[in-house]
Amino acid sequence: MEIIKLHHPYHPSEIPAEEVVMVLGFFDGVHKGHQEVIQTGKRIAQKRELKLAVMTFNQHPAVVFQKVDQHPIHYLSNLNQKERLMEQLGVDYLYEVAFTSAFAAQSPQEFVDRYIVDLHGKVAVSGFDYTYGKGAEADVAHLPIYAKERFDVVTVPKQIDHDEKISSSRIRRLLNEGNMEEANHLLGYIYETNGIVIHGDARGRELGYPTANIQIENDMTLPKMGVYANKVLVNGEWYIGMGSIGRNDTFEPNRKITVEINLLDFDQNIYGEEVNVRWYSLLRDQVKFESAEKLIEQLKIDENNTRDYFLQH
Repeated sequence: MEIIKLHHPYHPSEIPAEEVVMVLGFFDGVHKGHQEVIQTGKRIAQKRELKLAVMTFNQHPAVVFQKVDQHPIHYLSNLNQKERLMEQLGVDYLYEVAFTSAFAAQSPQEFVDRYIVDLHGKVAVSGFDYTYGKGAEADVAHLPIYAKERFDVVTVPKQIDHDEKISSSRIRRLLNEGNMEEANHLLGYIYETNGIVIHGDARGRELGYPTANIQIENDMTLPKMGVYANKVLVNGEWYIGMGSIGRNDTFEPNRKITVEINLLDFDQNIYGEEVNVRWYSLLRDQVKFESAEKLIEQLKIDENNTRDYFLQH
């Protein structure tokens, strides 16, 4: 897969010559709904012997439009994760367009001409709710008008699971509830976050449960506070662990939220390493314990529950 980063206005020399099926969307999380849109494009590309291209943005459009004091955007996937998922789906060209004020100011016709026609799109594929043009004023129902018979338009209908649309916002809500099973079902894979292992206060080591303190990117969505069954990728190998998202109120009130994972059957120095964390299941909510001894008792239970989970799954 070739990744092509475009900044508006781009130069024609940046664009591959091949004709493509162009799949349009932001694709945060690349969940099952997104996968159906991309697979639809892939089937058409194979049938018509075209390359499969996907166009996404380097950041959510809301970043450009929102006021400074509004809630920050929290993503389900960063660009690296999105790239990996797209490659697994068989995408030939991934266009990562910088979503800037200049890009957003284009009229619908300008967007279609520059980012579908001039990118050699012969078929445009999108979900039913895709919008484009200044102020996102145009929808897919009007895309054939702007196409002017230069490319075909295929719209993928709403993807439903349990009588509700599969959407990134629905998955975020499930993560906020700690419902990992349902979130992972809608994603089609195990939810994953990336981070750097940093030094903590070594409290876990004192308790007999040393933890890797992981600094997660600020704009990534974390599941709700609690203790989880996890797998962590360290230097190319997956290890099981029990992860905690919380404030460690047992020892000090009003601490900032941290991500700490006790890797089971693991004894390596990994400070400074980048790790991938998969979130499988919420074992329990966060609890403030009366003493360190009570916490240790619970950690033993958590370890047993974590081992049992991975024996059964």
